[in-house]
Amino acid sequence: MKVGVLALQGAFREHREMLDALGVESTDVRAPDALGAVDALVIPGGESTTIQRLLDTSGLREPLDAALRDGLGVLGTCAGAIVLARDVLDGRPDQRPLGAIDVVARRNAYGRQRDSFEADLQVEGLPGGAFPGVFIRAPAIEAVGETVDVLAEHNGRPVMARQGTVWITTFHPELAGDLRLHERFLQEVA
Repeated sequence: MKVGVLALQGAFREHREMLDALGVESTDVRAPDALGAVDALVIPGGESTTIQRLLDTSGLREPLDAALRDGLGVLGTCAGAIVLARDVLDGRPDQRPLGAIDVVARRNAYGRQRDSFEADLQVEGLPGGAFPGVFIRAPAIEAVGETVDVLAEHNGRPVMARQGTVWITTFHPELAGDLRLHERFLQEVA
């Protein structure tokens, strides 16, 4: 298995480190040809409007959209969740999410950088106890479609969800020092 990490902007190095620690071959994805060589993809946290703009300028938007329709497994964290959402609230007027998962995401819902926090999360089906959720200028999942499974909540609000092979978190699992979430994603989509 070879896992790509969208390396246009954001915390892509940290995700590569997690994949390396799991012994999984990984590669940066910056162009359409690299996307065609991977079995799964991670879209990291960062700045969602910048990532979406870079998807267009790099020529990746259409190939990524096609790969998602063909069932490519993808994990979108924080800004990656916004990029994959059906709709985005509090985004820029020209922001076009991929619509790969039937959720409505709200940008920076928890506040500014100084409002960042950590919380223990109970993730459905994840053995080993609570998962350390790291929330940095985190988005919120405001609504989920009928075919979306909510896997974790914080204060009654969804923070992790999946629909088919598309998984999203509003937190940063790559910063938690815990491999379990990446490992489970790869076990289920690969």
